[in-house]
Amino acid sequence: MRRWMENSSVSKRFTRRFIAGETLDEGIQVCAGLQGQGILATLDHLGEKVTTLEEAARSRDSCVEAIDTTIARRLPATISLKLTQLGLDLSEEACLENVRQLALRSRAAAQTGACTSAIEIDMESSAYTDRTLRVTSLAANEFGCVRAVIQAYLFRSAQDIDALNRQAIPVRLVKGAYEEPPSVAFAKKRDVDRNYVVLMKTLLEHGVCPAIATHDEKIIDETLRHARSLSLGPERFEFQMLYGIRRDLQRRIVDLGYRLRLYVPYGTEWYPYFMRRLAERPANVLFVIRNLLRA
Repeated sequence: MRRWMENSSVSKRFTRRFIAGETLDEGIQVCAGLQGQGILATLDHLGEKVTTLEEAARSRDSCVEAIDTTIARRLPATISLKLTQLGLDLSEEACLENVRQLALRSRAAAQTGACTSAIEIDMESSAYTDRTLRVTSLAANEFGCVRAVIQAYLFRSAQDIDALNRQAIPVRLVKGAYEEPPSVAFAKKRDVDRNYVVLMKTLLEHGVCPAIATHDEKIIDETLRHARSLSLGPERFEFQMLYGIRRDLQRRIVDLGYRLRLYVPYGTEWYPYFMRRLAERPANVLFVIRNLLRA
């Protein structure tokens, strides 16, 4: 299956809908194309759960290269990363040092006065939530160019958002894609959606330049209504979506004058990334198929 996915022209046409390519240059080309459409980007060099600190250092260096290239090309792109890619499983201290190096390098790329951040630290399964938030808070308070990611399906997320808002750390709000036990997360979609809306409103009311990451048209419309009720201009928050998903909805958001940022993954680890996302939750498979048909 992997050989077919990686070499078949048919599969490549399908996966290229969601994956920019295997190289940074291909990711940069996608970002430049999006810039021409008035769309922002966040680049993600695929990879997670490294097994040595040497691998973590190579991942860090790849992110440094991406940061330097976006600066040189004057692209309005942030960098997204997973902390297990930078050694969180091996050493929290080493991981934090890798993040510090990236934050120091990327602080120059932060757009002054813009509703953005240079580094977006992705959230993994709930086993990593405390450590991820600890590293994120330390880096954000030191450098001020870091955005946290919070998953709406976790019961704890309201408290985590309150803590991040008090520290004035920007938040990207997502629904959550990992399989979690019922002791820590909402199991039903309607409960996740309901909690997402509550958290979205909290971020618009008390957060700093939040990113509302969803392809759910009802939630997007509710976000727009709430923003208008608060008299929030388009520069005060942004929407985020996945590259290749609901391009019709992406165009609608941009045409309405709101900021939109697309998550653009690239790298040789695209096959494990793609298959893991589909395998972790059956709902992920249905999500891709449903939105392929709607786009």
